[in-house]
Amino acid sequence: MVKFENPNGYVEVTNNYFSNLVGNTARSCFGVTRMVSSNPYQTIKSAIKSKVDMDNTGEGVIVKSVNGALIIDLHIAVSYGVNINAITDSIVNKVRYTVEQATGLKVSRVNVHIDGLN
Repeated sequence: MVKFENPNGYVEVTNNYFSNLVGNTARSCFGVTRMVSSNPYQTIKSAIKSKVDMDNTGEGVIVKSVNGALIIDLHIAVSYGVNINAITDSIVNKVRYTVEQATGLKVSRVNVHIDGLN
């Protein structure tokens, strides 16, 4: 949960909100096929579920607040044959813009981890 103060009081934004916002934004980018779990010790059952379940938008998103700015880690799978450098640049710019516009918080870094190829 991220908590910050504005002139009207305190605002708390849940990790679930950030995960869904960032996940939906990343999945809308060209070449991204799905979000991938960031848990390296994922069970077989949850691995199968993530392959079948198309509503895993919050999966693979880690948001941390450091000194009032956000650090976002994304774990994604991409389509075979696409330019990975172009995809990651697009994702970083779109996620940063979307989060800053939706929350008013500064995003200091967006790290994109390509964990799958489809």
